[in-house]
Amino acid sequence: MLKHLYIKNFTLIDQLDIAFHSGFSVITGETGAGKSIILGAIGLLLGNRADSKQIKQGEKKCTIEAHFDLSHYGFESFFEDNDIDFEPEDTIIRRELTASGKSRAFINDTPVSLQMMRILGEQLIDIHSQHQNLLLQKDDFQLNVVDIIAQDSTALSAYHSSYQHYKESLQRLSDLKEQIAKAQENEEFMRFQFNELESAGLVEGRQQELEQESDTLSHSEDIKTAYYEADHLLNDDDNGIIYKLGESLDSLSNIENVYPKAKDVVQRLSSVHIELKDIASEVGSEVENIEFDPSRLDSIN
Repeated sequence: MLKHLYIKNFTLIDQLDIAFHSGFSVITGETGAGKSIILGAIGLLLGNRADSKQIKQGEKKCTIEAHFDLSHYGFESFFEDNDIDFEPEDTIIRRELTASGKSRAFINDTPVSLQMMRILGEQLIDIHSQHQNLLLQKDDFQLNVVDIIAQDSTALSAYHSSYQHYKESLQRLSDLKEQIAKAQENEEFMRFQFNELESAGLVEGRQQELEQESDTLSHSEDIKTAYYEADHLLNDDDNGIIYKLGESLDSLSNIENVYPKAKDVVQRLSSVHIELKDIASEVGSEVENIEFDPSRLDSIN
């Protein structure tokens, strides 16, 4: 039963408190007195679409709140199923609108969706007016009336328990199907990886070799530049190390007969000259041999 209706800042209403008592209540008034505004406010508690234009001009927030006594209406299961505190003697439904267009719904101070507010509200309030569907036509309301008239709480409780078990079983079945689907996806991915590894023909130690080759190919330009610079410094015709060392060797060779100490230096320089020429030859060969093969790098990676 609706006990109390509170409206604040809704269209033309500043603030309105209406207390209802058991029995038949009538709100009367001339055309334009505001009866339809009250019905519009109640409609918001039924989950009707809200509009920021419904807020009283100059105000930032609109509040509509209704108090119900549900002591004898068998709504316990609704509150239990939706994890909402059940206050049978004073159940509060509230809708708040802000000037920014936001809308919030509450049942016993618990935030709820408009759909949930609509489900409960339509079982508590039925507005009979032209071009509106009657609550009597709705299956949920008819079943609720049957339950109230039957007054068989044992059968109703057993049904609720069985239905809850059925929903839990459906959820478990859905979870299992989802797990199976994920397992199949994982199997396909792992099988793909296995086939890739098998076709790669990998052997122990091969990965390190491939990583080294990949690193070399990735830096082939740097390597070739370094060898080119070394080749230039060693083999330049006029300023290369080999040329300069040869000049030094010739100069000392010219005096070794008159200055015996130079013989030892000449021999050592000669050995170094031979070794450097050999190194310079290898460096020159590497300059020609180092190539960058993008396809090979892609294959390795």
